[in-house]
Amino acid sequence: MNRRNFLKYQFQGMLWLAAGGSGLLLPKASPAGSTPEISIVKGERAAATRAAVELLGGMQRFVKPGNRVIIKPNMSFARPPAAGTNTSPEVVRELAIMCREAGAASVLIPDNVLHMAEASLEISGIRDACASVDPDMVRAISSPHLYKEVVIPNAADIPRTDIMNVVLKSDVLIAAPTAKSHSSAGVSLSMKGMMGLIYDRGVFHGRYDLDTSIVDLCTLPKADLAVIDASRVLSTGGPQGPGKVIRENTVIASADMVAADATAVSLFEWYGRRFKPSQVNHIRLAHKRGLGRMDIENLSTRRLSV
Repeated sequence: MNRRNFLKYQFQGMLWLAAGGSGLLLPKASPAGSTPEISIVKGERAAATRAAVELLGGMQRFVKPGNRVIIKPNMSFARPPAAGTNTSPEVVRELAIMCREAGAASVLIPDNVLHMAEASLEISGIRDACASVDPDMVRAISSPHLYKEVVIPNAADIPRTDIMNVVLKSDVLIAAPTAKSHSSAGVSLSMKGMMGLIYDRGVFHGRYDLDTSIVDLCTLPKADLAVIDASRVLSTGGPQGPGKVIRENTVIASADMVAADATAVSLFEWYGRRFKPSQVNHIRLAHKRGLGRMDIENLSTRRLSV
């Protein structure tokens, strides 16, 4: 990457940083035999996904027999997996299999895609990967009648929004984002990814403050489990790319969306630099409002290579 491109990406990313110095904060080690609050697994994507969830107590901790489950990946763009803009198909498929093994009555994988629906589902590879589990589980949901307007209690900025009916009727919500940069929010991880469950994303960017609205949204369809696909990290040029893709071969999991996102921020390079979770506005706001914890140095973690 030449200096001009680096400065361009860095400038875009710096727009979302709060004041303060950069630094690397890592979760503390979890005592042997205990269930960690964060799991970090390196290895092949499907195996790392399964191991990351197993370290937290297994999918049966989150999904009970008869539950209706929503898995929310990134698949908004008609880009192949190598581009780093969408969640790896192997990660999504493994999560779907694990939900079925736990006894889920239904598993749906929806997104309100930004590119043409058919192209996004096909080129992302997610639909084909999950077809052997259920050929109808991966869906692009764009029709307004498939959404319902809901009030966001105690919202700081956006008072209401339209959310997918299938999400409102679900029992379990699993965030399964890819780890990528974002020109407006800085990073797009589990919290930012929830915007793929609403009908009108434009008002988040135009009418309301984006970071505050992300936190408002995450108080309503709050993920029970966050599994971040960091096998490829799109560290510049997100959310659509092209940009610098770093191969990290890592999966991060936590029952705390904020902690999962904070861990991803701390572990990897963004815009050619390292940052603290507190420098990402929506992570800092979510921590402050009690949605989760960004002080990952005080949370237990378990690391594994598979």
